[in-house]
Amino acid sequence: MLSTITSMFKNKDIRNRIFFTLAMLFIFRFGTAITVPGVDTTSLTKSSNSLLDMINLLGGGGLEQMSIFAMGVGPYITASIIIQLLSMDVIPALTELAKGGASGKKQIDRYTRYLAVVLSFFQASTLIYGFSRSYPDLLVNGNGWSSILYIATILTGGSMFILWIGDRITMKGVGNGVSMIIAAGIIARLPHQFATAWGTLVDTSSSSATFNGILSFGGFLLCYLLIIIFVVFMQTAERKIPIQYTSSTVTTRKKDMTYLPLKINSASVIPVIFASAIMVAPLSIIKMVTAAEWVSTVEYYLGMQTPVSLVIYVVLILLFTFFYTKLQVDPEKIAENLGKSGTYIPGIRPGTETKDYINKVLNRITVLGAIGLAFIAVLPHALPLFTNLPSSMGIGGTGIIIVVGVAMETVKQIEGRLTQKSYRGFLQR
Repeated sequence: MLSTITSMFKNKDIRNRIFFTLAMLFIFRFGTAITVPGVDTTSLTKSSNSLLDMINLLGGGGLEQMSIFAMGVGPYITASIIIQLLSMDVIPALTELAKGGASGKKQIDRYTRYLAVVLSFFQASTLIYGFSRSYPDLLVNGNGWSSILYIATILTGGSMFILWIGDRITMKGVGNGVSMIIAAGIIARLPHQFATAWGTLVDTSSSSATFNGILSFGGFLLCYLLIIIFVVFMQTAERKIPIQYTSSTVTTRKKDMTYLPLKINSASVIPVIFASAIMVAPLSIIKMVTAAEWVSTVEYYLGMQTPVSLVIYVVLILLFTFFYTKLQVDPEKIAENLGKSGTYIPGIRPGTETKDYINKVLNRITVLGAIGLAFIAVLPHALPLFTNLPSSMGIGGTGIIIVVGVAMETVKQIEGRLTQKSYRGFLQR
């Protein structure tokens, strides 16, 4: 690890990319601290809302203070998911573009950005309208539609500027730009989370209480570390299916065997985002437009603060994990590609049997991935039900999955660039 870090900073190209990435992330964090003109966030920062928590996750905490980057890259992620679903033989034109190589993907990305602008403006307008009704003192210039549309336009422009920063990081920096921005926002909130944990767990009224509190805080950090290790294990775990070339006439040794890797968690964090949106969006809308008796009933089933709502949340995560895994990994296409490349799975006939075998293996490992994903996602909501920890400092959650995944992908990209540099040096000798 130390040798990789040393080689990374010795390489001029990688060093420049790292500094460029840090500069872009600094601009992002600086913009997150700039509040939209005409907004008083005093009442907003005192509120607790599940929808706010999810948008804050994708926006780096900017919505808490209504910054110009409050919407984050959430609209772009939503647009990407919608376009991807519509490209799965729903709209023939998009399906053809998806199969059209680099030019088709470029056109799809353009449509995704257009849709992201529309979704960002609609989401911003809806949120500002709802906040203006829940917090009458939020908008300094009144709660009219002119003020709402003015702020929504600023938030939409900020979201698109963040997307531009992400593109620059992808082109001239290290890692995926959009993912790096999300991870940077999550990491920036960790000091506040740990400070809240210290203030909650450590009682300074007496020496014995302080000592017990420090032990509790140490247990909190240990649990956090164990959760990170579990997420790393889940992100790297995969089922290796041995494959062999038809041209090979000699039995391949086990250590030289070629494998088809299938990840346990092929869906990544998308199922959690889907399930959270379904849980919190209806509740937030009902809070804005209906009476209090209906709100209490809906909170019982969708508030993620009762055992019943957590069970519903787990079921949604399991269903979406299987659904999105099927979108990401197509057993029929894999079997077709194996046949075209002249490879087969030992003991399995090419064609339909190969497809059925891959599908069966994929379903089995997805069960483990879905259970692990549900455990991590539910943990921050379940702990406050059984401990004195507030919901704002729950252990685990979507943020850890995102940060760990981004860190691992970034490290792989840097190691790939270092390997590429080594091969170039070898060829030039």
